[in-house]
Amino acid sequence: MVELAHHEIFDEAAFKRVRLGMGLLMTAVDIPLVWMGEEFGEYKPKTIESAKIDWSLLGNDANRNLFEYVKGLTALRQQNRALQTVNMDFFHENAEDHVLAYGRWNEEGSRVVVVANFSDQYRAGYALANFPANGTWHEWGHDYDVSVEDNCLVTDLAEYEAKVFVWQP
Repeated sequence: MVELAHHEIFDEAAFKRVRLGMGLLMTAVDIPLVWMGEEFGEYKPKTIESAKIDWSLLGNDANRNLFEYVKGLTALRQQNRALQTVNMDFFHENAEDHVLAYGRWNEEGSRVVVVANFSDQYRAGYALANFPANGTWHEWGHDYDVSVEDNCLVTDLAEYEAKVFVWQP
């Protein structure tokens, strides 16, 4: 939040970007490291000096929503074996649209796909070819199912959004 403020990005715009970052961090390979309070939008600069977390921020809707999102992603990491491996494949990179997608999986058949829109543009009906598997996928953050056919997912992507799709075999 501090770095975003240095770039004059505040309020909802800042929370969108932090949520995007947390979606990527919590679905990446290895153990995610979160600085004190980042999981709910603490905005104090990082320091080696003693500092207390401002827990009262959890009384704000935006901070509470971010906290619940990170809490849910933490539970997903613990429950979904695909997020506990080093298996990762970047199958979609579109530099022009600023969209990136990667898949995580394990040998027992668990799969997770993350689709991230790093732009300030809403991407309606965005098509992702070479999607890792056909079938039913559950979009975790917004709680709905989509069907993938011909290894192509079509989805809407809000600006600065990461969608997390969990395969439902």
